[in-house]
Amino acid sequence: MASNRARIDALADALIDAWDGAHTLAPITAADPSFDVASAYQVLHEIQTRRIAGGWKAVGRKIGFTNRTIWTRYGVHLPMWAYVFEHTVTHATDGRAKLSLARCVQPRIEPEIVFGLRDRVRGGHDVREALDAVAWIAPGFEIVQSHFPDWKFQAADCTAAFGLHGALVVGEPVMLDDTLRDRLVEALPRFEVTLRHGDRIVDRGVGSNVLDGPAHALLHLARVLDDQPWAAPLAAGEMVTTGTITDAWPVHGGETWRSDYGALAMFGVRGLELAFD
Repeated sequence: MASNRARIDALADALIDAWDGAHTLAPITAADPSFDVASAYQVLHEIQTRRIAGGWKAVGRKIGFTNRTIWTRYGVHLPMWAYVFEHTVTHATDGRAKLSLARCVQPRIEPEIVFGLRDRVRGGHDVREALDAVAWIAPGFEIVQSHFPDWKFQAADCTAAFGLHGALVVGEPVMLDDTLRDRLVEALPRFEVTLRHGDRIVDRGVGSNVLDGPAHALLHLARVLDDQPWAAPLAAGEMVTTGTITDAWPVHGGETWRSDYGALAMFGVRGLELAFD
């Protein structure tokens, strides 16, 4: 037990140093092939405990690798989650936001659906019931980053490394009523996202890429948390970003990226434009 405690502390030290110093490190699994996802969540929990004790305020969760179309490319086979903190979140104004990448390591951009919760989300399989817990929906860009060179890692590595979270930009939220919730049950798996770099179309994706739809991803996270007694359940006031609908694309300072959410425009969800400096 003491040996395991020491290993968790040492890995938390190394990963926090990599985040704070914006540098890479060798994958954990390269030196320790026995390091698995369960162990990774122990390290992540230690990191989160230290961050919160240090004054960081958790405001929600990110779910990563919900897009099964990219699992083979990254060598993963299941989603992961991590906390999102207040200072890693930027809210767009009139559909625009600016974000510095100065402290991000090998950043990539992901267009996502973000939910704002009004109630606890309970594990299950009823999408409409999950949407009852949602107060608002918004377009989002998550900036993911890899502290492992060339984005080469195992699932346990990226789970421990903050779930690859770097930053989250949240677009204009749309408040939901029961009519909109009913429509979202059908619309969320079917809507299409177009991702643009400037005026150039870079990628397209469909909502069902994300575990059959973003609301399904929300339910998946609730079920995972039910099996992790150290983790708090999803609760009112949290935001949850549900995973990339397209592939994740490298970004650099000075670029402008935009997203269009197709049929979800009927709910007032507008494209989001970002300028990186």
